[in-house]
Amino acid sequence: MTDHLRMMAVHAHPDDESSKGAATMAKYVAEGADVLVATCTGGERGSILNPKLQGDPYIEEHIHEVRAHEMDEARQILGVKQSWLGFVDSGLPEGDPLPPLPEGCFGLQEVDVAAERLVKLIREFRPHVITTYDENGGYPHPDHIMTHRITMAAWEMAGDPEACPDAGAPWTPLKLYYNQTMSRQRTVALHEALTARGLESPYGEWLKRWEDRKPRELTTRVPCADYFGVRDKALLAHATQIDPDGPWFRVPMEVQQEVWPTEDFELVKTRVDTTLPEDDLFAGVTLEG
Repeated sequence: MTDHLRMMAVHAHPDDESSKGAATMAKYVAEGADVLVATCTGGERGSILNPKLQGDPYIEEHIHEVRAHEMDEARQILGVKQSWLGFVDSGLPEGDPLPPLPEGCFGLQEVDVAAERLVKLIREFRPHVITTYDENGGYPHPDHIMTHRITMAAWEMAGDPEACPDAGAPWTPLKLYYNQTMSRQRTVALHEALTARGLESPYGEWLKRWEDRKPRELTTRVPCADYFGVRDKALLAHATQIDPDGPWFRVPMEVQQEVWPTEDFELVKTRVDTTLPEDDLFAGVTLEG
């Protein structure tokens, strides 16, 4: 292994890495860190959300391959490495009552068994820092919640020599964060900034839905406004998932960079000393550690 700081971002689907913490990853890559995205599923059951591509028979029939190609393009834009864990997308169940999840999907895996794949990847890459979703998945998609669960399990298992003996030599990561890029605090700040400028805000309905949602603690705010453009370019690479004329891109870049120039995280596990609040996911980490 080279003597670089290393970060692993664990995500549920291709495109999640570009909408949650992407500017932070691009910043660290530019500063010389090694960054690996672990993608749990292939996004096989994801809907085609870009109206310009809906109804395309090739995309509908080859969605797995298309999304893999999109992921590769986004990876190159961000400058990160990327590995697939190989689980099958659960889809987002809808209806009342909710239908059962499809047999064999990621959301139905046994947590400790599924975590072994992530343990193997952690032991191979040896990250100092890991990012993932909170216990609610960021939003209640079964794959996001399962991503949280296997990451928490792998955090404990990776350094245990008795766990997963066939998954490589133990490695103990030092810090674990939850992505809080789309926090209530950020959303309110951007909404108020837009309305104060007489601009239309895409966040009004979001905030109505979030009236009873308690803000999460933002322990770590990484300044990365210079990389917001890279983030957006990577997100647009996921063409089946992102409408370029949609709400993701309705906030002028200069407003984003002025009002909320950071991406935000919640420190939940650490094996090194640090002082909160932080402005760096690697705060307290040394290469010798």
